[in-house]
Amino acid sequence: MDYKSFNVEIKNQIAHVQLSRPEAINSMNMDFWLELPECVKSIDASGEARVIVISSTGKHFSAGMDLSVFSSPKAAPMSGDPGRMGENLRRVVMQLQASLSSLEEVRIPVLSAVQGGCIGGALDMVCASDSRYCTSDAYFTIKETELGMTADVGTLQRLPKLMPQGVVRELAYTGRKFTAQEAKNLGFVNEIYESHEALLEGVMAIAASIAKNSPLAVVGCKEMLNYSRDHSVEDSLKYMATWQSGMFRPNDMMKTFAAKSTKTQAEFDDVWPVKGLFE
Repeated sequence: MDYKSFNVEIKNQIAHVQLSRPEAINSMNMDFWLELPECVKSIDASGEARVIVISSTGKHFSAGMDLSVFSSPKAAPMSGDPGRMGENLRRVVMQLQASLSSLEEVRIPVLSAVQGGCIGGALDMVCASDSRYCTSDAYFTIKETELGMTADVGTLQRLPKLMPQGVVRELAYTGRKFTAQEAKNLGFVNEIYESHEALLEGVMAIAASIAKNSPLAVVGCKEMLNYSRDHSVEDSLKYMATWQSGMFRPNDMMKTFAAKSTKTQAEFDDVWPVKGLFE
C-alpha cells in the first residue's frame, strides 16, 4: 500500500517502515496517526515479515507531534459545551494512544532506528517498540513539559518500565534532552552507531538474525515479555504454561536440530496470515 507518511519495503522477511517527510522533520501529522496502525497491522496480518524496522529520513528522526493535529477543529473543537469538549478530547487522546500501542500489539518484534532528534511524540513511539538503536548524535526529550502540557500518549507509562524511575521523573519534570550515550548507559537503547548508514546496516543485521529463528517461537517471546511486564511473576508463569500447552509443537525444534547436524540454516514456515472471520 502507498502511504503519505511512510515508505514501506518488505524484503527477506524484514519490513522496513521509513518515515518519509524529512522536509517537515518527519512531524507526526494526522496522516501519520491514521496510517501507522494501518501500516504495521497490515504487515503483521500478511504473515510475510517476521520483524519490523522503523527508521527515518533526513537529519532528525522526528520532531514529534505536528501541532495541526490539535489545532484541527474536527479533532479538538475549542468552543461549545465544556463537558462534551472534554469527552471529545479524551477520545482523541485515546485514539492517538491506540495508534502507538499498535507497535506492541502486532505479533512480530518492532525495532526502532533513531538518528538526530527524537522529540515528544516520537519518544512516545519508540518507547512502544521492542528495542531501540541510535546514532551518536541522537538525542531524546519529553518535549511536552516544556510546551506547557503533560505527555499523554505513552512515554510516562512506558519509560519507567525501561529506565530508572528517578531518572524518568527528572526527564519528565525538566523536559531536558538526554543524549545517545546517556540513553545507552540507562539501557534505553541497545547500541550506538557512528552514522545513519551504520545504524541502518546494524539494525538490519539484527533484524535478519531475528528473522532466521522460528517465527512461532519469536511470537511467543513477544507475547510472554509483554504479559510479564504488566503482571506478577506467578500470573506470568501460569500464562506461560497455558501458552506452551497450546502453542508448543516439536516441528520447529526438529528442524533446528536437523539443520545444526548438517551445519545449515533451518527453514521455518511463516505464521499464518491474520484473516477476518469469513475470509
